[in-house]
Amino acid sequence: MSRLILAIEDEEPVQEAIVAALEASGFTVITASSGEEGLEHLLAESPDLVVLDLMLPNINGMEVCALIRERSEVPIVMLTGLDAEDDRVEGLTRGADDYITKPFRARELVARVQAVLRRSQRWSSDDRESIKVGDIEVRPAEREVLLSGERVKLTPKEFNLLEYLARNAGRVVTRERILDRVWEEDEYIDPRTLDVHIRWLREKLEAEPSDPKRLLTVRGEGYRLVDE
Repeated sequence: MSRLILAIEDEEPVQEAIVAALEASGFTVITASSGEEGLEHLLAESPDLVVLDLMLPNINGMEVCALIRERSEVPIVMLTGLDAEDDRVEGLTRGADDYITKPFRARELVARVQAVLRRSQRWSSDDRESIKVGDIEVRPAEREVLLSGERVKLTPKEFNLLEYLARNAGRVVTRERILDRVWEEDEYIDPRTLDVHIRWLREKLEAEPSDPKRLLTVRGEGYRLVDE
């Protein structure tokens, strides 16, 4: 059965290009021209992935992304402007799994969608064993994290990154290894994406994010998660 993609895009030519590219690669695509319509489809259709435009009428893409994350962990690929680096960073922090800039090539769109779906499936763990690193507890089966017994709200990508670091607790994990394991073989990934996710994990896990005690940078090598 083909995977179902929800494309939330208000520009008809772009919407048509998304549908054509994805359907040619075997996906089933449903479309929405506004955030409100997209959220209705999300709840009614349970898509496997959402392609979400940043610039939407009424409710912008950032708000829609946050609303989706309140309801679902469905993977999100956000469409942004060519020079909108701040928007791309904010999109990742709001819960998007990846982004693609407009104008885009059909091949790149399909490759990103396929890569995000592979990563999502790979990390759908049924491991019932919790991972504890000091006062951090990662529960893979429930896809939740506790800090000193309190639940920490993470985006799907933040969870995948933290789970991988927790499984390698105490060891230095190189940037290349993290990108390979968490982002896999996505040829389009911007290495700075990792820095964004590390920064936002620290915001949620560290008492002083600028002086981390749990998630440490090992200069010139990578990162290490330790028992504080």
